[in-house]
Amino acid sequence: MNHAFDAIVVGSGIAGLSLALKVADGGRRVAILTKKSRAESNTNYAQGGVACVTSDSDAFASHVEDTLEAGDGLCRRSVVEEIVSEGPARIAELVQLGLEFSRNAAGTYDLGQEGGHTHRRILHVKDMTGKAIEDALLHAVASHPRIELREHVFAIDLITARKVGLALREGDDRVLGLYAHDNGTGEVDTYAAPVVVLATGGAGQVYCYTTNPDIATGDGIAMAYRAGVPVENLEFIQFHPTTLYSLEQKRFLVSEAVRGEGAILRNLEGEAFMARYHPLADLAPRDIVARAIDAEMKKSGSAFVRLDIMHKSEAELRARFPVIFENCLALGYNLATDGIPVVPAAHYTCGGVVTNLDAETALAGLYACGEVASTGLHGANRLASNSLLEAVVMAHRGAGSILRYLQLRAEELPKLPAWVSGDAHDSDEQVVIAHNWDELRRTMWDYVGIVRTTKRLERARTRIANLAAEIQEYYWNFRVEPRLLELRNLTLVAKLVVACAMQRHESRGLHYILDHPSKDAEVRDTVLQRDLR
Repeated sequence: MNHAFDAIVVGSGIAGLSLALKVADGGRRVAILTKKSRAESNTNYAQGGVACVTSDSDAFASHVEDTLEAGDGLCRRSVVEEIVSEGPARIAELVQLGLEFSRNAAGTYDLGQEGGHTHRRILHVKDMTGKAIEDALLHAVASHPRIELREHVFAIDLITARKVGLALREGDDRVLGLYAHDNGTGEVDTYAAPVVVLATGGAGQVYCYTTNPDIATGDGIAMAYRAGVPVENLEFIQFHPTTLYSLEQKRFLVSEAVRGEGAILRNLEGEAFMARYHPLADLAPRDIVARAIDAEMKKSGSAFVRLDIMHKSEAELRARFPVIFENCLALGYNLATDGIPVVPAAHYTCGGVVTNLDAETALAGLYACGEVASTGLHGANRLASNSLLEAVVMAHRGAGSILRYLQLRAEELPKLPAWVSGDAHDSDEQVVIAHNWDELRRTMWDYVGIVRTTKRLERARTRIANLAAEIQEYYWNFRVEPRLLELRNLTLVAKLVVACAMQRHESRGLHYILDHPSKDAEVRDTVLQRDLR
């Protein structure tokens, strides 16, 4: 089946929904494709909040410097300054949509503080900020006459002028649409549009222990790379320092805001250890805290450390952290009386599809926004709660660019070829997917984790190459279905993470490698681009 729109947005988190609303407000027909239900996104799981300067005691310059410090020399200052300064205007738009950030007794915003921030500047809705933002945006999208939100539709690959033989000269290539699998019918449909926006989030599921929901399989990064679009700095995978310890692979995030309210990390001897690792102690940047916890666990042989906020009353904790409190209680831990067992887990992809400050990629008509993109804001390590800020600012800028692009691209799109399944048939070996899925994620956790070595990276590269060959053969022999498509994307992203890591012969930010413990004097990005010739 063929579908046509002015713009297609892949993903239904804060970035995709915000951008879709603005493009539709500009008079264009927009389709939002999401491979699960509309509310299933990384945004929905964001507890902490949005970092934004809203207090007279704070300043843009301070927020900029905190971001640069966390990014360990790799942030692009001009990008940081632009996104930080545009933040208040975009926050005001969220408030106009009906979002109500938590306020204190005086009626002003109840600003939180998180690791790496020198001021209280985290706007939040208790400990469910992401869900509140998602709900407000989904409500606005549902009532917009020019937006169609299609659930359970999995974007497979981009359709480009080069791919269908219309790019006659170098530089002629552009997006024409994409192929997408309808998870209900099992068919692959053709979507035509002069603009495609990747807002697919990150790739946390490439690791066996992650805070991310099941949907975070790096789909946008993989799609862009296959289309010849540059990706960069994928070695910088942020591990959230404090997730609730569990033997299950899924781990519940205990927000950094808990440490912002005075929680202390202690080893199993009861020692508050963070002051030995950084002057900010428990409020150090995430890469420092995650490595410190990893070091303490290895030193003692323990499976976790403890997070202590027992100086707060149960009433205070229930009011400020209702979701965290109840999730801990369900596993037998009371925040007010118990030290909570915590461990790091894969959390945020700091690199991604290379874009400029208008969310434009190197391929005409292709945009990327949110965690899937690499704008230069996060550098080698994302400052806490800067991700939601980046999403709303870049969605605004990207929407403006898209509306200008569509004005210039008024010509009718060519007829696009239908998806061809050939001799592919339904798989009778689903166990292959399950086994490869587990092997890939365990390989990444064991060899490309918080602390790395060249030998570990080489082992990972070999194992992933073997898996990739097997999965590619499987992809061409059997009909596509969501689990196979996710595994195909995850395997490619894993290869890219390892390739970036092996290019960086230094320790910087989230990339800590024992063979090269110091930083290079030269600051550079690790850029990868598929050669389509």
